[in-house]
Amino acid sequence: MDGNGRWAKKRLMPRISGHRRGLESVKTVITQCQKLNIPFLTLFAFSTENWLRPTQEVDFLMSLFQDSIKKESSSLIKNNIRFKLIGDRKPFPKKLIDKIKDLENLTEKNTGLTLSIAINYGGRWDIVNAVNEYRKKNHFKKPFTQKNLIQNLSLSFAPDPDLLIRTGGEKRISNFLIWQFSYTELYFTETLWPDFNEKAFTSALIEFQKRERRYGKTSEQI
Repeated sequence: MDGNGRWAKKRLMPRISGHRRGLESVKTVITQCQKLNIPFLTLFAFSTENWLRPTQEVDFLMSLFQDSIKKESSSLIKNNIRFKLIGDRKPFPKKLIDKIKDLENLTEKNTGLTLSIAINYGGRWDIVNAVNEYRKKNHFKKPFTQKNLIQNLSLSFAPDPDLLIRTGGEKRISNFLIWQFSYTELYFTETLWPDFNEKAFTSALIEFQKRERRYGKTSEQI
């Protein structure tokens, strides 16, 4: 979800105003996924590298996340949405970790959209963490396989993403879901995240429908 800061700068507003406005786009995309019966949505909210941003902005983002959990919990439950957080939780305050666990438990049996929020997440961290999780359980008594890795990744409860949408004009994946993006279709748009509305999301899905997904096969084999 890229472009919040630039959106605010263009309007001579503080960067935090862009993050606040970006929440509306989050709600729009969630609503559209529900309407279209898209089963999984993963949003990259805060990377392991984002701690390098100005302290005031980082503090605001953490506060915004906590407030969102508090305000949106009932809506997630009401709309049959299963909530997941992927990323390293260790730096978070215990109070926030407890709130995250509570919301995950409250929505665990929901059967609608699975909404995963990536906070303090990095693709490289995810792979190393998965290896360490396997090591804790098995002590490498058995040969380590791709299946072992996949079972211990943060997004192990979901299939690999079909489509990556990156807003804001940058054309890179920025350490997000490195393993899972092996065959994901990539879609880049100049639209800044706070302006990413229903029309913009539909355009991305239409472009996705035009792609031929071969997974190593020829067109004739599909």
